[in-house]
Amino acid sequence: MGKKEKKREVMRLERESVIPILKHRLVAALSSLIERKADRPEFVKLCGRVEYAIRAWYNLQFEEMMYLHSFFDPVHGARKLEQQNLTPEDIDSSEEKLLTDLLQVMEKSNFKILTDYEINVALSAQYRLNLPIKVDESKLDKKLLRRYFSKYPHDDLPFFADKYIIFRRGIGIDRRTDYFFKTKLNTIIARWWRHFLKYTGIKRIFFRKSSAQSNSNPRGRVQINSEAEPDNLYIERIRIENMKLSISNLLSKNTIQEPTFERIIVLYRQASDEADMDRGIYLKHFKNIPMADMEIVLPEKQIPSLTPVDWVKFVVSAVIGLVTVLTSLQMPKADIRIISGILFALVGYCVKTYLTFQKNVVAYQTLIARSVYDKQLDSGRGTLLHLCDDMIQQEVKEVIVSFFILMQKGTATRQDIDLHCEELIKKEFNVNCNFDVDDAVKKLEKLGLIVQDADGNYSCVELKHANKIIGTTAEEVVMKAREGAGIP
Repeated sequence: MGKKEKKREVMRLERESVIPILKHRLVAALSSLIERKADRPEFVKLCGRVEYAIRAWYNLQFEEMMYLHSFFDPVHGARKLEQQNLTPEDIDSSEEKLLTDLLQVMEKSNFKILTDYEINVALSAQYRLNLPIKVDESKLDKKLLRRYFSKYPHDDLPFFADKYIIFRRGIGIDRRTDYFFKTKLNTIIARWWRHFLKYTGIKRIFFRKSSAQSNSNPRGRVQINSEAEPDNLYIERIRIENMKLSISNLLSKNTIQEPTFERIIVLYRQASDEADMDRGIYLKHFKNIPMADMEIVLPEKQIPSLTPVDWVKFVVSAVIGLVTVLTSLQMPKADIRIISGILFALVGYCVKTYLTFQKNVVAYQTLIARSVYDKQLDSGRGTLLHLCDDMIQQEVKEVIVSFFILMQKGTATRQDIDLHCEELIKKEFNVNCNFDVDDAVKKLEKLGLIVQDADGNYSCVELKHANKIIGTTAEEVVMKAREGAGIP
């Protein structure tokens, strides 16, 4: 009989429209590809003017969003609302406007709302956090988001969308190499325990209902696909639980691997009394969160409690101990010392299990606190500033790449532009992305840098003419003035 191969867990993820390349690196690389050296400074100038123009487009929207957020800032917002003397209807209207602007910026920045399916995929495994972490829903407001999404419906909202929203962008990989002695031992014990429950029939008694529920909920099952699709991204999740454990690898180092969300933003409001309503809207920005440890970013986390497996251990231990004691008492010559020893051993085991759990709770609380400290980028106004800048950078990079393609190709259809942009990014930067050609073409048309013929083919204007169309920007005037005045 051949050896059983290690089980592979491959996750299928949708490829995103983010161009994960710094703008300065992108401009330098593309300008170096232009054959005529005289055109290179003109192209760099055009890239700068495109950025200044796009910033001007969104400046008023960003200012309005920052102004509205100042009313709902968790620290100082209440005082500013009092100074404005707004009616409850005006406050509700301002909340809706803020959320609408925020969701638009999220979409332009290529952030997506986390769906139920993505959550099921992410939490179908364990990485560093092994205790169940839940949200204390009594501490979260349910009116704000419920009212907003009932008025402005969105597709694929998660089941918790009335309490908080999680936005995600970018996929990465986190790897850890260690001996993982404790995890390996826990995996072996868990496997033995499952076999024990299976062969004794206890599993059918205690887990029949939960098994039926999981079978009736197809969204909760994670499907592993092996067929490659061009628009999808495949990442292998490597876990100790899926490894074939033996004496050799039990005492050797192993590498585990978990996909990460490169950026996560959480939006929520805390619950409050009607008499003293808290209008603060919380925004938390995180980086490089392992999918299996996504509980780190959840708001108002509860202290972990005993898992069903721990309760089963308690119940089974108590039943075994009780049966042993009753059997000993029915013996003609029952030895009280043996019975006492069994009882002390049983109580000691239960106490040990409980104390071990409490120790793990303290360790995980420390881990969560350290992870939040290390991985939280910003909150509130700082998060909005990050979003605004990310949005502008993505918009600028889309315009630059698509204009460059039309410079090189002469004419191209919308589909050809999409294909050539993705091929260029892959060839020059070894990065795969799903280029958002529709948004790029729309911005090029708005800038007046491309024209479309009767056959649907696009072509760009000449490079110097493109710079004349946008014209000298205010930023260029300020820079020339500073240079003339000798200001560094």
